[in-house]
Amino acid sequence: MIFEHEDEAIAWFDGQERVLTSEFLNSIPWHDVSRYKLRPEFLPVLLYMRDIEKSTEIYYAQLQRTPTGRNPAVKRFMDRWGSEESLHGDLLNRFLGEAGYETNANWFEQMKARLSRRYHLQERVMGSITNLWGRKFSGVHMAWGAVQELSTLSGYERLWTLAKHPVLEYLLRAIAREEARHSLFYWSVANILLKRYPSSQKLARYLIDYFWKPVGEGIKTQDESNYLVNTLFSGKDGLEIMTKRVNDRMAQLPGFETFTRVHDRIAQARPA
Repeated sequence: MIFEHEDEAIAWFDGQERVLTSEFLNSIPWHDVSRYKLRPEFLPVLLYMRDIEKSTEIYYAQLQRTPTGRNPAVKRFMDRWGSEESLHGDLLNRFLGEAGYETNANWFEQMKARLSRRYHLQERVMGSITNLWGRKFSGVHMAWGAVQELSTLSGYERLWTLAKHPVLEYLLRAIAREEARHSLFYWSVANILLKRYPSSQKLARYLIDYFWKPVGEGIKTQDESNYLVNTLFSGKDGLEIMTKRVNDRMAQLPGFETFTRVHDRIAQARPA
């Protein structure tokens, strides 16, 4: 599915019905969660995913202050995307509670309070660079978002495959359907904007090649992101999944034909 203009992409996205409807939410067998064992190595992974899904509101607020966030089609997408991602975080938190891992009612506020000064400084610097480039930076934003969404989707699929917890799989499969739509929108608009502004192709490629980190790293520490990578993508199979699902898909974008950054970063995180 290839769109020629972002208006076509948002028309497609708007036409997709919500997956996590009230009917679906009422169908989740929360009472069965504790019947199945959640292996302890997956607890930090779920906590990481919960925190980053909920942290979408931080990124959403940052993007609204940029020319990208003022693009009407992108703004319409972001409004729905933000609410969907926030709900993903809430559902993962509910799952953790049902699995017997008590969480604080103010966990998200506490997590935001722990964000470092360095994180806030980096965001201010990036915001200044973004506004300096104007609309030509939007292709960078959307390409970066495509990497993140494709990685997230792969992470969910890998988690339900490895954890073998039926309720978690039921929940994650539904979340993954929404993530798949998010990734297609990001990738599609990145494709449109990188073609529209060819000068942004080298910038997008440079920034992602040299500054991309696994989803959530920055809010989370490198040790935490490495743990998630090694838990979900250890072994030849795990690395091949990320190469096929993320690297190869990104390589279809203008200027990304020889892209290997995700493969290289995942390989770097794996223990010798």
